[in-house]
Amino acid sequence: MNRMVVPFVCEDSVLFGTLDLGAASGATGLLIVSGGGEIRAGSWGGQARLATRLANEGIPVFRFDRRGVGESCGTNPGFRALGPDIAAALTAFRAAAPHVKRIVAFGNCDGASALMLHAAAIGGIDALVLGNPWTLEEAGEDAGEEDGPQAGTPAHSAASLRRHYLRRLTDPRQWLRLARGAVDLKGLALGLRMAARPQPPSALAARLAAGLAAFEATCGGDALVLLAEGDRTAQLFRAHWPKGDTRILGHASASHSFADEAAREWLFARLLLACA
Repeated sequence: MNRMVVPFVCEDSVLFGTLDLGAASGATGLLIVSGGGEIRAGSWGGQARLATRLANEGIPVFRFDRRGVGESCGTNPGFRALGPDIAAALTAFRAAAPHVKRIVAFGNCDGASALMLHAAAIGGIDALVLGNPWTLEEAGEDAGEEDGPQAGTPAHSAASLRRHYLRRLTDPRQWLRLARGAVDLKGLALGLRMAARPQPPSALAARLAAGLAAFEATCGGDALVLLAEGDRTAQLFRAHWPKGDTRILGHASASHSFADEAAREWLFARLLLACA
């Protein structure tokens, strides 16, 4: 496999990407858009390993550090303003691998949300694979990898809190903790009150839906949404998104970045099919 670093320019900043090519390189390539402040190697090097596997299957893969992240210069614009970064990376991908005629874009977390918001305007993307899209209006760190929701934090919907407390109520160990006085009763009461609240609508989710509809109408491309069902960002997406969307596929994983072995294999298979 051949791996090369590709510098390119986005507005007034120099960005860095990585292109992975296998011994046999097909005409469909994958552009990976990292979420938040995640470097292009991905969580625990997951995107680098994913790129290696796909490249060995004949799929060229380009991943990059957005402005202000990793090796790239500038200031991180946030996913709502990531359009120029994605467009510049797409241009660099095509220049570095001119044999690539069709491009599938994959993003996770707010990388997925950025693609939903900007892909139609950018053009040149033929299909989208969207992992655990971010739908919260609040800024802040994604909480997808934490052990359990905590009442009062914006990343936890009433629906995710209900699931959390249902698991606890069916766990005999939690009843023992309650009997021993090891449970914060005030915190428990607050959490239960929050769990009873109706889920407020998400204006961001509405914008994501409009962006996705524009992409499908303008570019004629397919879109697939992949959710780790135990991840709270994915659960929030479910709560904010219209029910019955056949573009959504779920996997029984709690890993926001599809890091456990079963989720890694599932993600790899879905991307392999999307790039076929």
